[in-house]
Amino acid sequence: MEFSCPRCQSPTSDDFYGPCTTCRGDLIAKFAGLERTVDVAEYEPKMNVTPNAVALKDD
Repeated sequence: MEFSCPRCQSPTSDDFYGPCTTCRGDLIAKFAGLERTVDVAEYEPKMNVTPNAVALKDD
């Protein structure tokens, strides 16, 4: 498929639309290994419904 690179606008040919191989290499070199750790609060389900008498009944 022939198209222009969305990053540098140079004509390129590839199977899928996206950056050309030169731009892809630049992006990999620039952003490789830049992962970060995100702290997320532990999930606590909300109590939207109050338990009914049958659920709380002791046998």
